[in-house]
Amino acid sequence: MSEQVKLPNWTKFFIAGAAGATGWFPVHPFDVLKVRCQINEQAAKSRSITVFKNIIKEEGFKGLYGGLSAALTRQCTYTTLRLGLYDVLREKIAPGAHDSKHLPLWKKMICGLGSGGIAASVCCPVEVSLVRMQADGSQPIEARRGYKHVFDAFYRIATEEGVGTLYRGVGPTVARGMVVSMSQLATYDHAKHLLSSNFPVMLAEEKVQCHLSASLISGFIYCAASLPLDICKTRMQNQRPDVNGALPYRSIAQALVKIPANEGILALWKGFGPYFCRGGGHTIGMFVFVEQYRKMFKDYYAKNN
Repeated sequence: MSEQVKLPNWTKFFIAGAAGATGWFPVHPFDVLKVRCQINEQAAKSRSITVFKNIIKEEGFKGLYGGLSAALTRQCTYTTLRLGLYDVLREKIAPGAHDSKHLPLWKKMICGLGSGGIAASVCCPVEVSLVRMQADGSQPIEARRGYKHVFDAFYRIATEEGVGTLYRGVGPTVARGMVVSMSQLATYDHAKHLLSSNFPVMLAEEKVQCHLSASLISGFIYCAASLPLDICKTRMQNQRPDVNGALPYRSIAQALVKIPANEGILALWKGFGPYFCRGGGHTIGMFVFVEQYRKMFKDYYAKNN
């Protein structure tokens, strides 16, 4: 009975933010590792295990949780917006199709593109702060920015470099956000439907096994599709002007050409291991929590309405 309950729109955003934050804690170290691998342009030095050992050796365990305040702020803004908007847009396109069974994949992909693009454009300052805070420990002491927390980062970036710097890399940030939401949200939605339809006993749509399987499929697809854009975004947000005041990466298109030209085509998938542990792990945790929180709210409204 609770499956038929239509939740208010505000619960969709609350569930999205809560699930995103809850699922983030165990994977944050992999995000730090991913960023460190991406900003290191020397392939020999960017092996994940080497970078991991160096972080522990030079910064201690706390180095693996650098930028946590920015990461949680990101979950409470970006993830809240993109997941919440996806559910709202999906219902606008197919009113009453709460389980998404009546919505074709291409329409789900459009919902993902829209929700991801809007969320990423709004939350770009959080992305810039997160990347810088995570990358800081890899810099020489004299070159570190030393942001105390995400709000200190907002203030210092705006006052020291201009408000526009908070939107540096907004192009690849939005492009990545659209690709991530399209490949992650739409594929999870569709994979859950296909799995439950073909294996109705073992992988019924309300079962955790179905959620785990669908989120694993979703996580792999979205990581493979979005990593090149994520690398461009990270490089652009962390870059510093050279002695002539020029920035190494001027646009997403230029970065997508320059990085493989200088470092090889596989450089666009550099750090895939930690990226998948981070992205795939967070995808699994996030969707499992989304389903559980959604069930809690539906049970509550079913009993009290």
